[in-house]
Amino acid sequence: MSLEAENPVFLREVRIGFAGRVIQEEMTFAIENGEFIAVLGPNGAGKTTLLKLLLGLVRPEAGEVWVFGRKPRRGNPAIGYAPQFRTLDTNFGVRARDLVGFGLDGHRFGPGFPSRKRRELIDRVIEEVGAAGYAEAPVGELSGGERQKLSLAQVLISNPGLVLLDEPLANLDMAAAREIIGLVGRLRVSRRVAVMLVTHDINPLLPHIDRVLYLANGRSAIGAPQSVITRETLSSLYNHPVDVVEAMGKKFVLGVET
Repeated sequence: MSLEAENPVFLREVRIGFAGRVIQEEMTFAIENGEFIAVLGPNGAGKTTLLKLLLGLVRPEAGEVWVFGRKPRRGNPAIGYAPQFRTLDTNFGVRARDLVGFGLDGHRFGPGFPSRKRRELIDRVIEEVGAAGYAEAPVGELSGGERQKLSLAQVLISNPGLVLLDEPLANLDMAAAREIIGLVGRLRVSRRVAVMLVTHDINPLLPHIDRVLYLANGRSAIGAPQSVITRETLSSLYNHPVDVVEAMGKKFVLGVET
């Protein structure tokens, strides 16, 4: 079986551009079933664009992109996607369970036709992410961490093989971020789902992830955190000296925006 067919994600010599500017080029990597990947890099490096590439929302200027052995396409049910966090008005009255149910409704807005099977499925995934205590609450009244749990439930309810999370830790305090990371780590094991999580801070993820995909200066590097988050690798990516300092079990990248 080829790498294109056997992996959730496979890229070969991919170039991504926008408005005449090259964002990333020569991207070649594969992501395996059940793997947890952290996607890092400065603003504008192409992290969100990479997710859109896999979702079929943008096309590569060159190279090959495969998702579960097929070319990316819009509305692929094999992919669960949670976009960047959006602040909700406290008057946003949709219930938590209805928000989760949107994950069954494709691009339609609003809850689908009620049924016992639908309710049981929603109940099951809400319980799985630990959100049963506020399933009937208006989403606008929930905390950022609670809404992120619902976002995960919405993503998982269609039983995808690949989950793309775009900065799910933004605007969360440290305790909530750790809880979300631990939850994602457990769910990817129990469901054997591949996860790509975009973040600006690698440290909370270190105990959970398999590899890091670092994007910078139109280039990329992928590998174990200890081989990518290094002075040598990052200096090569940025094409200027970068320092990596380790203290109290954390990594700090100095001299660049992260």
